[in-house]
Amino acid sequence: MEIILKKNRIFTFLVVLFLLASCNDKIAFTDYKSLSNASWEANKNISFEFDIRDTILPKNLFINIRNNKAYSFSNLFVITELNFPNGNKIIDTLHYQMADKIGNFLGKGFTDIKENKLFYKEAKVFPESGTYVFNIRHAMRKNGEVNVIPFLEGVQDVGFSIEKTE
Repeated sequence: MEIILKKNRIFTFLVVLFLLASCNDKIAFTDYKSLSNASWEANKNISFEFDIRDTILPKNLFINIRNNKAYSFSNLFVITELNFPNGNKIIDTLHYQMADKIGNFLGKGFTDIKENKLFYKEAKVFPESGTYVFNIRHAMRKNGEVNVIPFLEGVQDVGFSIEKTE
């Protein structure tokens, strides 16, 4: 019985050690919003609110997209808006590749779901502490059309993350 208890303690210790070692201390913020029916509605902002206290060290900001095989495009256009605590804002229109030249989706994942970690801002220093709001909406159109696609199928989750730089 004593041997079994020692083995269980060793196993528990190794599991705890593994979990502690696998924690990523670079991540300052991360959040995902799931989209119902894996469909991103046009002109509807997905918002992320986060607090910044460190106004000295630069951080990398990422847009995280999880798409499935129903996503029928090789690229993604988004409009982002970063709102500062003082009311200032930065608006960007961004373009990302989502598939290679032969149509294979980029990103990580072994199943039909791929996760893309897309650079939004590199080495960003936040000028003031406080609560920021990041808004994102898709701006996808079919070739030759003016109107945004009403529902962008195949996007399951949209995320936003902030990582400390090394």
